Amino acid sequence: MPAIGVIGAGAASAAATYVLDTALPEASVTVLEKSGGVCGRAATRRRGDYEYVYDYGANYVKDDDERVTDLLTEQLDSDGLVDASEPIYVFEDDGEIQKGREADDHKWSYERGLTQIAKRLFAETDADIHRRTRVETIERDGEQWRLHDTDGGGGDSASDVTDGESWGPFDALLVNPPAPQTAQLLRDADWDHEVRETLAEACEAVPYRSIYTAVLGYEFDLDVPYYGLVNVDKDHEVGWLSREECKAGHVPDGQSVLVVQANHEWSVEHYDDDPESNVAALADHAADIVGDDRLRDPAWSDQQGWRYALPDDGVAHGPVDSAASHGLYCLGDWVGGEARLHVALRNGLDTGERLAYSL
Repeated sequence: MPAIGVIGAGAASAAATYVLDTALPEASVTVLEKSGGVCGRAATRRRGDYEYVYDYGANYVKDDDERVTDLLTEQLDSDGLVDASEPIYVFEDDGEIQKGREADDHKWSYERGLTQIAKRLFAETDADIHRRTRVETIERDGEQWRLHDTDGGGGDSASDVTDGESWGPFDALLVNPPAPQTAQLLRDADWDHEVRETLAEACEAVPYRSIYTAVLGYEFDLDVPYYGLVNVDKDHEVGWLSREECKAGHVPDGQSVLVVQANHEWSVEHYDDDPESNVAALADHAADIVGDDRLRDPAWSDQQGWRYALPDDGVAHGPVDSAASHGLYCLGDWVGGEARLHVALRNGLDTGERLAYSL
């Protein structure tokens, strides 16, 4: 019975696990996730008992890939799948808002948020998922792999973690963290092979943007014709602004929730600043862009910094393919070559098939 280890419970690894469970039902799959949630940067939080739901990382999944569209609408339970049908407008450095290009693309989420993608994919499998389990060391043991958690992981909740857990052996290993974190795992790996060094260098070469996000809640309805605003010249402090009330089930009637994402330069400069100051600054920017001074004073707020938010380019595939010949598979949007959720999902599906075929 093949044993497969997975580092990270992001969208790509969830899609790969879904394929593996279908193609190799006899295989055992163990997923180790350092956080308490799944779906990586396609992240959702809620306020109250689902009174407010907001996607504060990736904002939606596009229907730019037929296979991903079929996965979400036909293969998985589509109950609660919602579409933000309002258009996306653009704005430039001076804040002037204009209509964007006409597009009929779907902008999907779920009533309970984008994390439903990974939750539903994993729910279709028999994978053994361990949250709050941080992998510190990858070890090559003969022709197999072992994983070591030296940070006190090994359980599904904070109350049942153990110290120094080891996992494996695994016949194959899927590695889903962002490229810089994958590179560090490879640098620290107990694997004496030139492929390790080559792949680590390739991962380190992937450029990433950081994004600081503010979530702003208001007890009034924002009367504008668009779902989102994107800064096309990339010179404004804000790169993206969107309205969660455009997604059914996310925001109570008569209220608004804005997701405001700063550009890379602003995010890097203010990443470690006081969160309240960052939220206030981004609220002021939102008020200036939308042209509504009420937005300077949200009724409630939330924030998150994403140090490795968006890859600006894909990884070199030669080292990735070489590692796969040793049973180590990298996957994610940075392997797919574009910072899009549907790209991560498609890459996960393709990687799962490659691994199933090899086994």
